[in-house]
Amino acid sequence: MIRRAYARLLLATSFAVALAACATKPPPTPAPTPEPVPASQSTAPAPSVLPVPPQLRDISVARAAFVSETAAKYGIAPLQIEAMLARAQIRDSIIAAMSKPAEAKPWRNYRPIFLTEQRITGGQAFLATHRDALAKVEAQYGVPAEIIVAILAVETNLGGNTGKYPVIDALYTLAFNYPRTGDPAKLARENAREAFFRDELGQLFALGKETGFDIGTLTGSYAGAMGWGQFMPSSYRAYAVDGNSDGKRDLFNSLDDVFASVANYFVQKGGWVRGAPVMANADFMPVSSTPGGNTPIELEGPPIHTLDALAQAGFKAREPLPAGITAAAIRLEGEGGDEYWLTFQNFRAIWMYNNSIRYATAVYQLAEEIAGRGPAVSPGPIPPPPVAAPAGQSGA
Repeated sequence: MIRRAYARLLLATSFAVALAACATKPPPTPAPTPEPVPASQSTAPAPSVLPVPPQLRDISVARAAFVSETAAKYGIAPLQIEAMLARAQIRDSIIAAMSKPAEAKPWRNYRPIFLTEQRITGGQAFLATHRDALAKVEAQYGVPAEIIVAILAVETNLGGNTGKYPVIDALYTLAFNYPRTGDPAKLARENAREAFFRDELGQLFALGKETGFDIGTLTGSYAGAMGWGQFMPSSYRAYAVDGNSDGKRDLFNSLDDVFASVANYFVQKGGWVRGAPVMANADFMPVSSTPGGNTPIELEGPPIHTLDALAQAGFKAREPLPAGITAAAIRLEGEGGDEYWLTFQNFRAIWMYNNSIRYATAVYQLAEEIAGRGPAVSPGPIPPPPVAAPAGQSGA
């Protein structure tokens, strides 16, 4: 009974995490760390910063500007936009969901959410059922079938949970009532996020015009991501393709379109390289302190370092790699201590789907399990390297 309850809890958690991940989600910008106040200057506890109640915000000016700009940009009648917005609702549940800070779980806790027996066996059965269609897409785009299946398993449990929020409500809420903390240090980021969702709301109207969808009936995640692969409206417009040549791009009901669109996203947005590796286990030897010793490199950066440069920094892959390939090094907090990996452009392509090294690693390792290649190798505890801080990536 306890095991079943734990399994249900783990599955529910994985759904919540997966539906917050989508293509393309804006990369998070870390908030500045406030300077500590010396005890001698502090005479009373600082007041808590409370969210600004959304019902107190006047959105009439911004809403009118949105209608005018969207009508002009996409050639849609203003009255049509107004009529659709009149059906949209500001939902407190969406604001609450977006207000919750993302948990930066260590890899040892994040991995079990997605690499479950249910996802592995379910993915293998799904791959077997749709092998021909997936093989066709793999041949065309170069993205392995198991990677596509792993994405769908992580995002929506193979279509089992594509989200229940009206997309128009999700985007309307976040476009005009993105949650505010009242913290001046976070204002710029909150403004940028609201602008992102306002653009996505406009893109939703354009998507409706292009596809004939009644956008008032579409459902998805609380962030407005849709379909089996959880595409935002801009990604739907840019990367969704007609995989079965029926004249439609349907990511809700057509698996041919879903498979081809996920692969197309990897190629066009992520720069997927046919036949190239994704990531490789690596050993790390601490940088020498002697003159002429190894040069530290940045962790989690772009895959621009040669294998020789990585070796000089103390990182050596545990398997043969193609000559001339470039890579980046990452560190994950594993069960037995820190794990080190070399990651390549195809890892970056998965990362582009959701801005997280843990997400990309989970997708790759789940794909390996689905393909029947067994669990990834995990190194034991190794001393941490003296490396520079990551540049602009949280790795959450």
